[in-house]
Formats: sequence, structure tokens, C-alpha cells
Amino acid sequence: MVDYHAANNQHSSGGPPTYMEQENDWDRDLLLDPAWEKQQRKTFTAWCNSHLRKAGTQIENIEEDFRDGLKLMLLLEVISGDRLPKPERGKMRVHKINNVNKALDFIASKGVKLVSIGAEEIVDGNAKMTLGMIWTIILRFAIQDISVEETSAKEGLLLWCQRKTAPYKNVNVQNFHISWKDGLAFNALIHRHRPELIDYDKLRKDDAVTNLNNAFEVAEKYLDIPKMLDAEDIVGTLRPDEKAIMTYVSCFYHAFSGAQKAETAANRICKVLAVNQENEHLMEDYEKLASDLLEWIRRTIPWLENRTPEKTMAEMQQKLEDFRDYRRVHKPPKVQEKCQLEINFNTLQTKLRLSNRPAFMPSEGRMVSDINGAWHTLEGAEKGYEEWLLNEIRRLERLDHLAEKFRQKAAIHESWTDGKEAMLTQKDYETASLSEVKALLRKHEAFESDLAAHQDRVEQIAAIAQELNELDYYDSPSVNARCQKICDQWDSLGALTQSRRESLERTEKQLESIDELYLEYAKRAAPFNNWMEGAMEDLQDMFIVHNIEEIQGLITAHEQFKSTLPEANKERQAIQAIQAEVQKIAQYNGIKLSGTNPYTTITPESIDSKWEQAQQLVPQRDQALQEELSKQQSNDHLRRKFATQANIVGPWIQTKMEEIGRISIEMNGTLEDQLTNLREYEQSIIEYKPNIDQLEGDHQLIQEALIFDNKYTAYTMEHLRVGWEQLLTTIARTINEIENQILTRDAKGISQEQLHEYRASFNHFDKDHSGALMAEEFKACLISLGYDVENDKQGDAEFARIMGIVDPNNSGAVTFQAFIDFMSRETTDTDTADQVIASFKILAGDKNFITADELRRELPPDQAEYCIARMAPYTGPDGTPGALDYMSFSTALYGESDL
Repeated sequence: MVDYHAANNQHSSGGPPTYMEQENDWDRDLLLDPAWEKQQRKTFTAWCNSHLRKAGTQIENIEEDFRDGLKLMLLLEVISGDRLPKPERGKMRVHKINNVNKALDFIASKGVKLVSIGAEEIVDGNAKMTLGMIWTIILRFAIQDISVEETSAKEGLLLWCQRKTAPYKNVNVQNFHISWKDGLAFNALIHRHRPELIDYDKLRKDDAVTNLNNAFEVAEKYLDIPKMLDAEDIVGTLRPDEKAIMTYVSCFYHAFSGAQKAETAANRICKVLAVNQENEHLMEDYEKLASDLLEWIRRTIPWLENRTPEKTMAEMQQKLEDFRDYRRVHKPPKVQEKCQLEINFNTLQTKLRLSNRPAFMPSEGRMVSDINGAWHTLEGAEKGYEEWLLNEIRRLERLDHLAEKFRQKAAIHESWTDGKEAMLTQKDYETASLSEVKALLRKHEAFESDLAAHQDRVEQIAAIAQELNELDYYDSPSVNARCQKICDQWDSLGALTQSRRESLERTEKQLESIDELYLEYAKRAAPFNNWMEGAMEDLQDMFIVHNIEEIQGLITAHEQFKSTLPEANKERQAIQAIQAEVQKIAQYNGIKLSGTNPYTTITPESIDSKWEQAQQLVPQRDQALQEELSKQQSNDHLRRKFATQANIVGPWIQTKMEEIGRISIEMNGTLEDQLTNLREYEQSIIEYKPNIDQLEGDHQLIQEALIFDNKYTAYTMEHLRVGWEQLLTTIARTINEIENQILTRDAKGISQEQLHEYRASFNHFDKDHSGALMAEEFKACLISLGYDVENDKQGDAEFARIMGIVDPNNSGAVTFQAFIDFMSRETTDTDTADQVIASFKILAGDKNFITADELRRELPPDQAEYCIARMAPYTGPDGTPGALDYMSFSTALYGESDL
């Protein structure tokens, strides 16, 4: 036979242990202590009888009653539930040895190495070996299977005792001998599970005998634990026998194991329900925030799509100011809400994946994609509304200019046509002399020349009226009426002119005398007068320019006009000389003039008067052009100022976006380091906000100055706003991804090295650095990791299953978060519906249903009511009134049925 003590040390030598070896602290010298041997004999005998009585028998003397092997085999059948070979009933020594060997073989078949124990010693009644054998049986069948928080056997039993007695004063369980000597630990175990049986507060630490007797008697009377020791056995020794105490305590453990299982089951259910309640709260928060944001967008878009024009510039400027308030005050909080909504959604999905729950599907119309679509529509409406406002302001400015121009030209024309109809309808030629008729004919020719010169003005008036109508001028009816009156009058003047010419030509043969000087005066004075009127009209003409080049063009044209004034003055002097010649000839020949030129109404005085007016208008025009030049120079300064800052901010935003994209795929440091760096990076971006605000201020000055273009930069304020908002959203989303990776790592127990390995694999196949793997890239990654997803029927089916996990929305791309979720799910364990069902079954006492009273007794109040409110009534044939179906409830928690 192998030495018993040497074999006990095999477990600690390194190799894989058998199911159970004899405890390595067994020291057969200890059995020589009469007190300890007495305690073991009494305890082991009581323990054996607690099982043998189930078969209707018992033992009196442990080393004598097991000698024939019959009761030993019976004991093993009772505690194991297995059938042993049929015993031999003979009385001879060989029969007894054979029976004991059958028992020892059965013990060995259960993974126990029997060292130094032989059948002959048991048959011979060797007390030491018999007690050692019984201790081996107790270890295997009563202690070895005890498991508490990843510890088992002796350590597990000790940890269980420590956990249960921790709240009790004067109890400090550190071992299975001295810690139990005062009896308080036994009483604490009973009180912890059955407080009604023990009045713990009345026990005294210095009265060990009373404490021990109280615990042993209560255990025997109410817990069906036989009295295995006497109080004096324990108190009377310096150190009670450890194996005796362990055997006794193991009976308490098995007596209360049902309660332990219920407590474990309740803890598991509480944990699952707490996760579910938190997820439901997050879902409700998302739904409310999404509804509020969509409602705000729904109310805002009609306002942005309203294209009702205003009649005046001031009213349109107020609309533009309202739009700026919307951009500065009302929209930014909504941008933050949208960003927070996406972060909450991603966090919720991560928590659902970590808790093995189905992905959250928002109610119809409230998906993140729906919100992004509505937001895109909102931004499109914003852009359209701003463009419409600016176009309307340009249109109204153009309308005001055209209307004023129309009024000026119409007033000049109406002033010119005043009295012309009366002049054309008079019959003065009927009584005139020949010379007078010829004068009238020449005068009429001069009028026709004047009439033709005014044709362009009438066409300009009609063209301006037409343009006002096309631009939807609010006072178009009065403009049209005035234009129509001018056109009708013009047609009438044409007809009357033709009629008077015909009348004069009929009498022309009778009229021969003509005053050449008057005629020459009239012919030269009329176009010169028209030129002066045109010049005066041009000098008073309003102008609109948008840049320095246009105003400089007007200044150049004005300078060219001024250069023609000397020649015009010569023409004026020549015309005045004609009139002077008329006066000279009349005086020389004694001719009495009628006082007026018969061929024209244009007098030398009127020519001089208009010339003086034109001379006064020239410096006024100079001043107006110079003022406009200063204004355009100021506008050009505003353009340059905005462009300088925009050309800095635009590339800065682009650079930051590229840096964030690079950071998101690099693996520098731990996730916490990356999160800290990203938050510092986010703070540096937020600190850049004053530069955006400065640009907003410059942009407002540009809009107030009605500047609509900027050749110094390709960036518009709209581009920069969108870029800034995308930058803030991108950094927030990147931080959220790192936080979700931390959640995944901590929940799944993934090491930093594993995360780096996952990231390296992901980055290797992310060829375009987009932060997501397309389907073929993901397949290549899986193949590199050893997954059988080759291009065959079985591989395609497996790949489709995996894609259903990592891409439930069928987007065609796999994010890094979904990738590590999948990898962590493949390598770690999570709660399942079957585990929760098993936990509920324990609480229900192995029934297929559970009652409200049982839930309220085993679970915290809020979680018990949560289950009662959501569990369907149990409809099975074995149900009772009020029975609840915990199986359908558990599967619903994991998305396998409807809750």
C-alpha cells in the first residue's frame, strides 16, 4: 500500500488534481489525541446515522459496525443515490474483505484517491483507518461540492460561514476550530437563516456551554441536524478537532442550501431587472427627446418655407433680423440636443448589447436616420429661406430704384408734353401769311425732330414699367396707369403731328417766305436743348453699384462727360450768336419782330438757364460719386477683413476634422488615456469658439452693408457654420465611441492588449480609413481570425449569421464598436433567458409558475411589482388562481418574445 501521508501532497505539486484527494492536512498522529479522537468518533457516528436512518438502520460503534462492509455499502448508496454491487452475506473474513473492497472501489470511482487505507484494516476494526475512511467520504459527498464565489470544498465552506456571520458581533470565523469554540458562530448561522429560532442578543460570549447547547438543540429540533457533539467536548479542549467541526458545519450548510439558492436566484433576477429598468428609462428619454426635437423641426420648417414677400425694405430687413436671431439664439440649443440624442442612442445600444438584450428600435419616424433626414430638410429650408430673403432685399432695392427712375422720367416727359396737344390742334395757319405759314411749317419740322428725340424716353418709361411688373412691384397698378396714359398721349401726339403736317403742306405752296435764321436757330437749339435735358437727367440719375470697379466705371464716364462740356459750350455760344444775328438784322432792316421765334419755343434764356443748371449739377454729381466710392472702399475693407479670418478658420476646421479621423483609428495609450486626450482636444476646439463668433460679427456687418459677394475667399459663413457644427458633432461622437469601448471592456473583462489587437486587425482591413469595414473587408478580417466564412454554402451562411449580429440595420458596414462587441461576445459569457428561467424556477419551488406573494417575498418591492405588472397569467393545467408565467416574461427580456 502507498503511504497515506505522502500521497496527500500530490495535489500541491502542480499537475491537474483528481476530482478529490484525501485532505492534505490529515495527520494520523493527531488521532492519537484522545480528545480529538473522541470528537471525531462522536461526530462521524452522528453524521453516518443521519444518513443511515433514511434506510431504517444506524451504527453504535463506528469501527465495529462497518467491519463486515454491509452498512458501509448501505451508507454509500444512501448518500450517493447510486446502486453498489450486491454484497456478500457470508460471515467469513474473506466475505467481509470483499464487501469493504466493493465500498472502497466505489469511493475510488468517484475520483477519490484512497491512500494507506485497505479493506483488511477496516475489517480488523482499526479505529484510525476507519475514521480516516469516513472523513474521506464526508469530504467527497458533503464538503467537496460546496462552491462559493469561485472557491470550493473547505475554502468554499469557510467563505460561506464568513459571509453569513459577518454582520454579527463577537463572531469572527477564521478557521474550523478556535472560531467555533464559544458557540456564537453556530447561533449566528441559525439566526441568519431562521431568526425566529434564536434570540441572538441574549447570548453571551463568556457562556460557551450555554451557547453551544442552545445551537445544537435548536438545530436538532427544528433543522433536522442530529446532535453530533456535546458542548463539553468542544469547551473542554484547547483546540476543537477541525474535521469534527467541518462535518458539523457542513450539515448547517446543506440545511440552508435551499435558502442560499433562493438568495442567489433572487440576486440574479434583481440584476437582470435593474438592467432592464434602466434600459427602459433610457428608451423613454430617447423617445421624448426625439419627439421634442422632431416637433420643433416640424414647427420651424413652415416658418422657413414661408415666402410671403413684404412691400417695403424695412419690413424685409426685419425678417432678416428675425432669421439671424433664429440662427444665433434658437438653433444652437437644438444642435446640442441633436448631438446628445445621437450620443444617448449609441450608449443605449451599447448597454443593450452588453446585457445581451435586442437592439433598441425607436418608434416609427423617430430613428436617428429620421431625425437626420428631418434635420437635413430643416437646413435645406434654412438655406432656401436665407437666399430668398437676400434676393427679396435685392429685388426691393432694385424696385425702389426703378420706381424712382420711372417717376423722374415720367415727370420730365409729362412736363415736355404739357400743352403739345393744344399746340398741334390750333388752326393758326388758316389766317397766317405766306411767311407765317412757312414759319409754322418749319416750326412743325422742328417739333417733329423734338418728338423723335423723345421716342427713346417713352420707350425707356415703358421698359421700366414692364420691369416693375415683372419684379412684382407693390404699386404696379398706379405705375401701369401712368405709363398707359403716357403711351396713349404719345400715340395721340403722333397722330396729331401727322395731321398738322398734312395741313401745313396743303398750304405750303402758298407760303414761300421763310426766315432762315429762325429756322437754323430752331434746328440747332432743339437738339442742343434735348442734349442738355438728357445731360441734366443723367446727372440726376440714381445709381446702384456693388463694388469699386463699378463705381470707378461711373466716375470714368462722368469725367468723359465733363470733357465734352467745352465743345457743348461752343455750340451754345453758336446758337446764341444766331439769335443775336436775328436781332442785328431786324434792327438793321427796321423789322419789328413778334417777340418770339416762330419755329421754336426754345428761347436763349431757357438755354442759358438749363446750361447754368447743368453746370451746378456737375459738382453735385462729383460729390455723390465720391461718397459712393468711399462706401465701396469701406465695403471692400469688410470683405478683406472677413476673408482674412475665414481663410484661417476654414482650413483650421478641415485640419481638425482630419486629425479627429486619424485619432479615431490610432491606438496610442489606454482607452482612458485616449478619452482624456480626446476631452482635452474637445476643450481646445471649444476654446476656438471666439474666432467663429468674430466671423459671425463680421458676417453680420457684411449683410447689413448689403454685400453679396466676396472675391477674396471661397468660404461662406454657411460653409463655416456647417463645418463648425460637424466638427463639434464628430469630436463628441468620437468621445462617445471611446466611452462605449470602455463600457464594453469593463463589462466583458477585455484586456487592453486584446483591445489593441482588435483595433490592429480592424485598421489593417480598413483600407480607406473610413472607420468602418465593408462586407468584403469584414469577411477578410474574420478569415484572418480563423472563422470559417470562405466562399461556399456553409461559409456564406455563417457569414450571413455574423453580419446579422454586427449589422442588424443592414447598412452594409461594420463599425469598430460593433466589431469589438462581436469579438467580446464570442469570448465571454453573459446572462441568458434560460439562466433567468432557472432562477425563477428556484424561487417558485420547482413549479412552472410563480405567485405574486412569492415574488414579493424574494425580491425587492419595486422589482417585485415590476415583474407582477408585466408577467402574463399562467395558463398551464397545473396552475393555481393568480399564477404568473415567468417563462414568457424571461424570454421577452432577451427579445425572444413580446413583453
